[in-house]
Amino acid sequence: MSTPFTADAVEAIKRHMNDDHAGDSLIIVRALGGRPDATSAVTSDVDAEAIEFTVDGAERVRVPWGETLTERAQVRKAVVRLYQDACAKLGLPPRGEH
Repeated sequence: MSTPFTADAVEAIKRHMNDDHAGDSLIIVRALGGRPDATSAVTSDVDAEAIEFTVDGAERVRVPWGETLTERAQVRKAVVRLYQDACAKLGLPPRGEH
């Protein structure tokens, strides 16, 4: 997939997601990635169309943003939206600030 993000930006996004939002990633994968029994989700890639996770150490799962992103600043809002949608689908209360 094409990406408007530099390699450094993708690495920074992955690092932030994996260091600070691993639980959120798992919720997204379970609800929106079609893997309700997943036990781990590591952000493995980000591009204009989707965020990708390595699930349970092996399988790659892409979750579409729902729109094409054109700049890095959009990623945070897109991830928060996915997280909130995933919480709603699973009947979980979303935590406060991201």
